[in-house]
Amino acid sequence: MSNVSMDQIKELRQRSGAGISSCKKALEETGGGMSEAIEYLQKKGLAKAKAKGKEAREGIVHAYIHPGGRVGVMVEVNCNTDFVARTEDFTDFSENVAMQIAAMSPLWVDTESVPDDALAKQKEIFGEQAKASGKPEKVIEKIVEGKIRKWYSDVCLLNQPYVQDDKQTIDALRGSLISKTGENIVVSRFVRYELGEKDE
Repeated sequence: MSNVSMDQIKELRQRSGAGISSCKKALEETGGGMSEAIEYLQKKGLAKAKAKGKEAREGIVHAYIHPGGRVGVMVEVNCNTDFVARTEDFTDFSENVAMQIAAMSPLWVDTESVPDDALAKQKEIFGEQAKASGKPEKVIEKIVEGKIRKWYSDVCLLNQPYVQDDKQTIDALRGSLISKTGENIVVSRFVRYELGEKDE
């Protein structure tokens, strides 16, 4: 298995519509070749089947109000065609994502959406915590990497375990819909409101 850079993963993700972990595995399995990795994802049903470069501009803005009315969510979910946007599967996915946001309060859609300063601050915090344990520098780096991965699974929507089935992430749930519809499915943005909560 070869070492794969984040730039390669990002490029493959943009070109295929597959999740980060799927892109990483595809690149590792194919020795880092972009076209081979795309073919690998297509064979696994994880890549978008529409014409390359076609953007996901259709979709819906789905609104969800949690029972009791204390939490409300609006989420934009996109796909390639209006036909898929009107399907029950697409609507159900959008509803499930909105409920996930209501329940788990993610801050960002995915790891690429995390601002550099927020990531740097979190690494600094975890680094200080690890240093306090008296571990060697090389061990500290590994500890920080592990804590960042765990942090991503808390604050990034697509990295969160799905509340209705924690054996899969929201990104895996999205991958299932991509396989089923043959279209790129993108969670573009969301906003979550909670009664009495003030903007910082």
